[in-house]
Amino acid sequence: MANPLVAIIGVGATGTVLAASLLGQNPETMLVVRRAEQREEIKKNGIGITGEINCHARVKNLLDNVSQVKEQKPDIIFICTKTFHLASVLDSLTGVVGPKTRIVSAHNGLGTEDVVGEVFGAEKALRMSLNFGATLTGLCAAKVNFFNRPNHLGALVSENREIGLRVARLFSEGGLDTEYVEDIKLNVWKKMIMKCTMASICAVTDKTIKEALELPATREIADGCFAEALAVAKAKGYDLGADYMKQALAYLEKVGVHKDSMCVDIANKTQTEIDFLGGKVVEYGREKGIPTPHYMTMANLVRAMEHDYLR
Repeated sequence: MANPLVAIIGVGATGTVLAASLLGQNPETMLVVRRAEQREEIKKNGIGITGEINCHARVKNLLDNVSQVKEQKPDIIFICTKTFHLASVLDSLTGVVGPKTRIVSAHNGLGTEDVVGEVFGAEKALRMSLNFGATLTGLCAAKVNFFNRPNHLGALVSENREIGLRVARLFSEGGLDTEYVEDIKLNVWKKMIMKCTMASICAVTDKTIKEALELPATREIADGCFAEALAVAKAKGYDLGADYMKQALAYLEKVGVHKDSMCVDIANKTQTEIDFLGGKVVEYGREKGIPTPHYMTMANLVRAMEHDYLR
């Protein structure tokens, strides 16, 4: 069976890692890159990743806007932008997505796959839960700082299982171990409870994950956030069990020397993804009648910091 034709929208750190690992197995993979200087650099040098994974690939199909994707008729489109761009990207895909096209949200945050489903239907939507952390080291290069294998990929409807398995296999063969799972939302909750909790705490205090967990003042806030998120997840149908926190803290110990990406957003005075992180826990809590005072406070502190430089 032929490999699916893949398009990747958003070639930041996440998109660079996904693209580099796919291109070795699937050289027809398309990259949508809006910035002219980035396109020129990729044309000249290809795209590569270092660190926990090392690979380099040339890019055969380099596009400069989403509308060009329609002509190529991809089987699957990965959206690797920041979450606050998701709505506009989906809007730009109107008329581009064909009957057989599937869309994968590769974002940080809760509920992004549901946004895809709301626009194009659940039968079109897949989600990838990433267990690596990466930073850009150039216009066409990224470093994978850590990778707690594997990543997880899943669909909102069972009919997409076959294409999901094929894409997961391509990533794994390219060195980015990926497992297809039947209930991707469970894996998203497991990962995002940690991300949602630590992102705002690290951003507001400018601490690494390790520092925030070791300082009693910030650890108390984290413990309160974890308890709230677990209660909200359970209300949404995901009881993560008595051992979850032990596993979560073990995971965070491996990545703890790094600052969360929201720290970089605050430092660079750019928009954060708080609405799909801590803000989404608050939103879900309100839907289910569960108080989330720790999350509400931390999310609003981040929004207040954003307000000062974005206004």
